[in-house]
Amino acid sequence: MSKLTKNQKAVADKVEAGKEYTLAEASQLVKDITFTKFDASLDIDIRLGVDPRKANQMVRGVVSLPNGTGKEVRVLALVTSDQAAAATEAGADYVGLEEYIDKIKGGWTDIDVIITMPSCMGKIGALGRVLGPRGLMPNPKSGTVTMDVAKAIREVKQGKIDFKVDKTGIVHASIGKVSFSAEKIAQNAQEFINTIIKLKPATAKGTYIKSIYLSSTMSKGVKVDPKSVES
Repeated sequence: MSKLTKNQKAVADKVEAGKEYTLAEASQLVKDITFTKFDASLDIDIRLGVDPRKANQMVRGVVSLPNGTGKEVRVLALVTSDQAAAATEAGADYVGLEEYIDKIKGGWTDIDVIITMPSCMGKIGALGRVLGPRGLMPNPKSGTVTMDVAKAIREVKQGKIDFKVDKTGIVHASIGKVSFSAEKIAQNAQEFINTIIKLKPATAKGTYIKSIYLSSTMSKGVKVDPKSVES
């Protein structure tokens, strides 16, 4: 049997196997067991009691994290010329239309979010094969296809994220950085969980939130007691 490293032993000493922690405890623990030299992302994974194969049990939405995500979000605004100035002023990193559509067709996807207008979707639809697999395709449900492009850009820059349940029934999202205080991590996590609860499908039966884990990019997952966070 291989010997535990110093860091692995520290994790084993701090995280009790099988124990469910309060959100406040888990937020501090995930900081305590992260030993990366970089500022790791803080992730949340929530297993839901839904069947994603059924359209009426799909859980998808957006949430504005009170303390932001802690990372710089690169935004491309695909807009008509009359909206370009407003998009730039709102903080978009790239603004344009035809020239960026051509760049994307050529394989360029060095961005995190694309925000556009309904009138531009006819041209952007052809980019589905490139943008779809990367999760970059604008969608009205996530607020990235809108008449108020400037507002959408500001919200994304301030910490608005979109999410949806995957085919295994799990919702995964990055909700901050390990450098955040435990209190800020807990606040972001609680806001995310509250949003998930509000989106519970009427057709979902039995236990809705089955499990919640907090983890950093390279840490062990810390299990959160669902009863301690359900409002």
